[in-house]
Amino acid sequence: MTNTESRTAAEHSHDATQRPTAGAKNDRYLRALRRQPVDCTPIWIMRQAGRYLPEYRATRARAGSFLGLAKNPELACEVTMQPLDRFELDAAILFSDILTVPDAMGLGLYFAEGEGPKFERPVRSAADIDRLGVPDMEGELRYVMDAVRLIRRTLDGRVPLIGFSGSPWTLACYMIEGGGSDNFARIKAMAYEQPDQLHRLLEVITRAVIAYLDAQRLAGAQALQVFDTWGGVLSPTLYREFSLRYLQQIAAALPRGKGDDQAPLVLFGKGNRPYLSELAASGAEAVGVDWTIDLDEARRRCGPGVALQGNLDPTVLYASPAAIEREAARVLEAFGPGDGHVFNLGHGISPDVDPAHVGVLVDAVHRLSRRPGNG
Repeated sequence: MTNTESRTAAEHSHDATQRPTAGAKNDRYLRALRRQPVDCTPIWIMRQAGRYLPEYRATRARAGSFLGLAKNPELACEVTMQPLDRFELDAAILFSDILTVPDAMGLGLYFAEGEGPKFERPVRSAADIDRLGVPDMEGELRYVMDAVRLIRRTLDGRVPLIGFSGSPWTLACYMIEGGGSDNFARIKAMAYEQPDQLHRLLEVITRAVIAYLDAQRLAGAQALQVFDTWGGVLSPTLYREFSLRYLQQIAAALPRGKGDDQAPLVLFGKGNRPYLSELAASGAEAVGVDWTIDLDEARRRCGPGVALQGNLDPTVLYASPAAIEREAARVLEAFGPGDGHVFNLGHGISPDVDPAHVGVLVDAVHRLSRRPGNG
């Protein structure tokens, strides 16, 4: 980054007129999800507590491992707060991992150096599925609920707290493959050859996801997001049968509360562009959108009944501050006038992004979208 760009980032990050007073309640994220007027477009960033922050890397080193960090409520709270202390983000998201649920089902989650998550006991047979059950949310997953409670107390109304889960399909991918995959051959083979068996697995995962999200809500999460990371690897026929069907079940069955205590549900899927109208009709309060479609088109497909979240290409954060601001303006313009937009990346932030560029983005979104008299 040049000296001029560094000054631009610093000037933007200190533009105090564009942000609420420190410690004041900031509910624009929840208001946007409810399609209510806001003073400016709220922004949070998927994977905002992560390796791009040096303070996160220091805390993770103290924890000794990723799982040591995720399973320690005090440290999970610490890293959840780190991006909020650095940037004027409009929401916090629980620091955890989507694979906590299958780990609590007894699959033995571990992280291999340079290889990502792995399971000691992947699901490969009908007998494996028979052994699975919905975990005890205040037993095997107590550390997650304790983290939610601690984070909510620490936030003290500063911004809303987001809880989350992986989608049934995405969790099943890891559970059957035993970790990440280039082609998802095992689970796709099961979908074609043993669909009833795969549905049995997805049904128990769906029950667990609903219980998990509800427990997070009761512990203090004020909004809930489902990450369907791998839905986009499916053909349309398989997507509707093995992914969308269970997202719809979650949207229909998940308790959310009422009135001001309602926890809106966001359904996000990488590669979900062809299915936006169906996701919007699921009953969820919001749909997350990746960067492969303009928001004006996404808004037309989804209609006025849901909020939209997204959808800046994450790689824009490698560009100059001027380019970041230009692309932020383009996304805001694509959504157009009206309420119901939460600005976000179209997927998670990359670990080698310059944190100063995140500050440029956050401040640009607030400044460029300010609407005097609203909120």
